[in-house]
Amino acid sequence: MSPSPTSARRGRPRGSELPELLSIARQAFIANGYRGTTMDAVAGHAHISKQSLYREYPSKDALYCAVVLDWVEHGYDAMRPHATALSEAHDAREGLLVLARVMQAGLLSPPVLQMRTLIAAEAQRFPEVASDYVTRSWSRNIHVLATALDVLAARGLLRIDDSDLAAEQLTWLVVAAPLNRLTLQAGAHPYSEDELEAVAAQGVATFLSRYGPGDMDRR
Repeated sequence: MSPSPTSARRGRPRGSELPELLSIARQAFIANGYRGTTMDAVAGHAHISKQSLYREYPSKDALYCAVVLDWVEHGYDAMRPHATALSEAHDAREGLLVLARVMQAGLLSPPVLQMRTLIAAEAQRFPEVASDYVTRSWSRNIHVLATALDVLAARGLLRIDDSDLAAEQLTWLVVAAPLNRLTLQAGAHPYSEDELEAVAAQGVATFLSRYGPGDMDRR
């Protein structure tokens, strides 16, 4: 028997709904770090009592883990439709350029950069959380991209012997330089569209010089 709407909400916070609560907590962790975030502050911003917050999450550790898990779940299938579009491309270069722009838009967006910074800063405190993030956010999307590259190879548009390695190389070619700069250089200005387009074009050209269909004789 399914619970009634009233019984399903019993014990839930009366202020922010659960997804909004996790969003509020995420912003608190990003702004203040793990050490600087308090359950009192999160409860206050969510307009719920501290007791209600503790009923949902018995500790700040539990809240942090839930925040990261929620973030990963929301981005779980982000790559799949774009990888499908790549696998259906008629021209490998054009398809790869479109995908490069998508990866840049995702990986270099402020929310993603902020979460990567937070998770890296707390990796020693929460090694399992960081490992799960890498596995389900990074590794899974790399494998989805690798599957699309395999399809292009089967269609004769690429020559690839290790698609997972090729997928990782492609990703780093088009995002590594701006990702490093935006993550490690305090106050760095976002790249312009023209700058990102140049990075994407050069990255795809380098990728095709290794994996293009006419490159077999040089390997």
